[in-house]
Amino acid sequence: MSDFATSLATDALAAAQGWLLRLKAERRMANRTLEAYARDFGQFAQFMARHLGELPDNRALAALSAADIRAFLARRRTEGAGSRTLARQLSSLRSFYAHAERAGLFRNPALSAIRSPRLPHHVPKPLTPEKAARLVAADALVTEESLPWVLARDQAVLTLLYACGLRISEALALTPRQSGDEVLTVTGKGNKTRLVPQLPVARAAIAQYLALCPFALEADAPMFRGVKGGPLNARAIQARIARLRGALGLPETATPHALRHSFATHLLANGADLRVIQELLGHASLSTTQVYTDVNRAQLLMQYRKAYPRA
Repeated sequence: MSDFATSLATDALAAAQGWLLRLKAERRMANRTLEAYARDFGQFAQFMARHLGELPDNRALAALSAADIRAFLARRRTEGAGSRTLARQLSSLRSFYAHAERAGLFRNPALSAIRSPRLPHHVPKPLTPEKAARLVAADALVTEESLPWVLARDQAVLTLLYACGLRISEALALTPRQSGDEVLTVTGKGNKTRLVPQLPVARAAIAQYLALCPFALEADAPMFRGVKGGPLNARAIQARIARLRGALGLPETATPHALRHSFATHLLANGADLRVIQELLGHASLSTTQVYTDVNRAQLLMQYRKAYPRA
């Protein structure tokens, strides 16, 4: 709180203190989070004191324009703040101004005109084909007590993630009726449907699971079931992969989503067209697919030499 104690007029200081107290009492924020919010707002208050030539009071804070706020963000950028830091600081300001409006102190519509910085889109590292195959096999944890149908179930789900590039939610929503088709009709984000070829290895894994599953499965109900017969929860697959990572010595980046990423990356490495991969993944934008399929330099050079043999 000392970051802004000397940078605000009395009424604005009281507003800031009330804001932090509310965050602690009502939202039960951790001390470190509160400290980050106080630090962010302190930097803002110090900048505005210099920018305005006087300690800002509630009236001055209410009168700030979008240009004033952008000037603060620009200064933080020149001081080395990255996009994530700026996004957090903007979130802190929005929280403070929302509190001031709820408390009937003042409001400032300028913040609504400020867009948060675009954050880099991070995707999990792809597995090598060999590591992906070992993970999908799912047999590293087999013991005498293992239920064969559970092993077959987990292998079928993991196969769908890697061989068909499905999201885990998409795989768990599949029904017995859908599984019988050579081309899966998958409902993804935004309730959008797409067609995904079902490779023989995926069909075989599903058939093995259906043959062993001890529960009666309705044709149009989710086919993957938990041990008590209800729809399988994604956490069970996530836990299975976590155990397999330890058994196989795989990195922490080996997750259900990493199998989907590996599907896309391996297709691209073997010459698949980016537009085709976009359709298979169900991405609305090609730019998302370009980020998702992180091609390394060796693969780019290989493709270049195929196109220009004399290079």
